[in-house]
Amino acid sequence: MWKPRAFSVSLALLLLPSLFLALVSAQTKRSEWNTLSGSPPLVIAHGGFSVSQGVYSRSPLFDGTGYVINTVEDVLKIVAPQTPGLWLNIQHDAFYTQHNLSMRSYVLSVSRKVHINYISSPEVGFLRSITKRFNPKITKLVLRFLNPDDTDPSTNQTYSSLLKNLTFIKTFASGIIVPKGYIWPIDASLYLQPHTSLVSDAHKAGLEVYASDFANDVMSSYNYSYDPLTEYLQFIDNGDFSVDGVLTDFPITPSAAIDCFAHQGTNATRRDNTLIISQFGASGDYPACTDKAYNKAITDGVDVLDCPVQFSKDGTPFCLNSIDLLESTTVAQTSFSDLALNIPQIKSGRGIFTFNLSWTDIKGLTPSILNPFSKYTLFRNPKNKNAGKLLTLSDFLSLTKNQTSLSGILIVIENAAYLAEKQQISVTDVVIEALRNAGYDKPGSQKVYIQSTNSSVLLKFKEKTKYELVYKIDETVGDAVKAAVEDIKTFASSVVISKDSVFPRNTGFLTTFTNIVPKLKAANLSVFVEIFNNEFVSQAWDYFSDPTVEINSYIQEAEIKGVITPFPKTASRYSRNKCLLGNKAPPYMQPVQAGSLLGTVNNQSLPPALAPLPPLTKAEVVESPLPSVDKLAPASSPAAGTKSPPGNAQPKVSVCLFLSSLAVFVASILLL
Repeated sequence: MWKPRAFSVSLALLLLPSLFLALVSAQTKRSEWNTLSGSPPLVIAHGGFSVSQGVYSRSPLFDGTGYVINTVEDVLKIVAPQTPGLWLNIQHDAFYTQHNLSMRSYVLSVSRKVHINYISSPEVGFLRSITKRFNPKITKLVLRFLNPDDTDPSTNQTYSSLLKNLTFIKTFASGIIVPKGYIWPIDASLYLQPHTSLVSDAHKAGLEVYASDFANDVMSSYNYSYDPLTEYLQFIDNGDFSVDGVLTDFPITPSAAIDCFAHQGTNATRRDNTLIISQFGASGDYPACTDKAYNKAITDGVDVLDCPVQFSKDGTPFCLNSIDLLESTTVAQTSFSDLALNIPQIKSGRGIFTFNLSWTDIKGLTPSILNPFSKYTLFRNPKNKNAGKLLTLSDFLSLTKNQTSLSGILIVIENAAYLAEKQQISVTDVVIEALRNAGYDKPGSQKVYIQSTNSSVLLKFKEKTKYELVYKIDETVGDAVKAAVEDIKTFASSVVISKDSVFPRNTGFLTTFTNIVPKLKAANLSVFVEIFNNEFVSQAWDYFSDPTVEINSYIQEAEIKGVITPFPKTASRYSRNKCLLGNKAPPYMQPVQAGSLLGTVNNQSLPPALAPLPPLTKAEVVESPLPSVDKLAPASSPAAGTKSPPGNAQPKVSVCLFLSSLAVFVASILLL
């Protein structure tokens, strides 16, 4: 016979990873949902906000933190007074029966002490043994499906076989919980296949359907572009059906999906006016600066479309993320590979530079999608990694001119001094002429933003145009001295800074909110921040591997005026979410407080404190005037080994910047 005291310990060990909290979202209207009941789907927290589990994309600093084995009663005390619904998942009943331990007896006993909303098990026999002891209006029984080829020990049937007899399951259960692949299969290339009929079939049989295996920091399908919110919406708001609940390691994301983002429609009201600025178009989905990337960005709701201007050997200006063709084309696999050389004034290492190939040669190259996180085996849209074609600046301006959804364009200029001195190209004059020819010099609905890390470039535009000038600070800084800010104001109205300049990180954890944004805002300078990637390894642990949580924190806490992103769809959807209610916003739409998560780490595990970020100085802002092209000798090809510029005259190039200090892991936390 079983002993209550000894059995309680065994059960706690069993239930620790299998005690779910069912959180019911209540802000949405009942009639909107294609669930069985018409009510919003449940959010089921897998073991709470999952403890330091064996998912190696999560921070190791929480391993062992607060690891206490709790009974069911203990868990309910911990979450009181909120007391969400309780879901017990009972694994291995047959195994415990072999050891003279009765799961059935324990569940019946605990049900007399606490209210249990759901009981699930992968064993048909166990659920059938208790079905008459529970009122389905109070406690629902749910059959948990394992892998299709796995066998239920109580029936000796595979789960794929059981799935063919839903009417039988209905005789002892109110629903089923299945791995998400049962509903939306994914092929070997990690692309979605058409959804199965499982949900509709189960609903016809009167069974609820819950989907499991959701985790923000585990690669799913390329169709989701590394945005977990998109995946949840695929299961709850696809126009055909909605699952009745999701089992997740990150309950914050489906909670927001259900209450804030579902049923938006294509014409949802915009509630936040922070500028959404593309980084090389939608370069998270297509090769940078191609027609595919630009058209996708427009479709996805970008406000400002960007073009980093490069020049070919014959002087044709065109859009590309870098002056080095190696970064985003397959030029290394062509006969032009022998043109690689070192130009320290532009970048470290060898490159094949645009000004050494004609435009005819360049437009014949195959573009290649940027993969900034390939070392983590996270790749972008492989099926379209070489899709699209490059555009001349004139083509880009023709594309954008008649796009009524765009509020502006961003022209990025780097390496102007080098191109003037060595290649006899006046970048500023060529760009001004192209904008004039496209009609952008006349008043219109679209603004023109000119961005550079070189103050002399912006001063030249200030002399000759009335465009909006944007200064990019390419150093990571936590403040700015007064003289530097005053100097910036003489040639720019907006500033671009990195995410880490706003919220510095220590081993992946946010530490503080720096003074750089308040300092720039106090001088009436608009602040744009880069780069908001969707890949979870790009985000601080504090954002729970959710790019929407990150965007929300920068907009609500730092009050920035623009986000620069290769995934404009994520930012555009955020701007239309229904939960932007200020102080009345739900907890999952409140900004993250920098340092709060790091404060939950044991003192023994805390990383060493970091020194404060340096301030921006005036010397880092001031640049020499641009060389005058018409007074220079004919251009010659640069030789390898040219000396780098001294002092603060660092090479400044339009490249794809990523967070090299970010560790490979993503945070796992105990509580919100």
